[in-house]
Amino acid sequence: MRLDKYLSHLQFGSRKEVKTLVRDKRVRVAGELVTDPGYNILPGVAVEVNDAQADGPLEVDYLMNKPAGVITATEDPAQPTVLDLIRPHDYRPGLYPVGRLDKDTTGLLLLTTDGNLGHRLLAPHHHVAKTYTATLAKALTDEMKRQLEQGVVLKDFTTAPAEVTVVPATDNKVIQMTITEGKYHQIKRMLLAVDNEVVALTRIAMGPLHLPENMAAGDYRALTDEERAKLAQIAK
Repeated sequence: MRLDKYLSHLQFGSRKEVKTLVRDKRVRVAGELVTDPGYNILPGVAVEVNDAQADGPLEVDYLMNKPAGVITATEDPAQPTVLDLIRPHDYRPGLYPVGRLDKDTTGLLLLTTDGNLGHRLLAPHHHVAKTYTATLAKALTDEMKRQLEQGVVLKDFTTAPAEVTVVPATDNKVIQMTITEGKYHQIKRMLLAVDNEVVALTRIAMGPLHLPENMAAGDYRALTDEERAKLAQIAK
């Protein structure tokens, strides 16, 4: 990879700014001063900028607890996006959210620079399970639960059967619901179809990923090696 591209990926500035940095004799590669922005960087070679180590992964995967009021998009001229929550030194070109959570929906969101990973997780034939905690407008009846668990007929499609568990001591107004699809507003539409309504929704799991209980809204962290290994098994 070109030196200027490498440093730009690590957030040392735009390609133009990095070229100036290199030509100003502020970059060393393997201990040697380099002034050519097009210098080819080999994997594992030490790079220093202003005598400080320039390192970090070029490809990243983050698990975020998406807060309410933020849209799942890479950019928007009027509203804050999930990428606005990423600290500048953690950002990498091509970082994007996998799938969508509504503006008012909170919880687990995966952001990655790996387009193939995102495709595998979202592909319908892979049936990646997604679990949500939903607070309802009124108590879930046995009949509502039965309908959700056998599949609900919506205007444009019939859903696959969902797994539904009532959270104890909530007067049947809080449930956990697992689906293997990911249609637009699907959980909300399914509850409306059985004469109920979602008043709050949080995604707590997606495939092998689970929302950490101690992660505050708006926070994020890099995936662990174990989480990456589990994701790699999808669609093998």
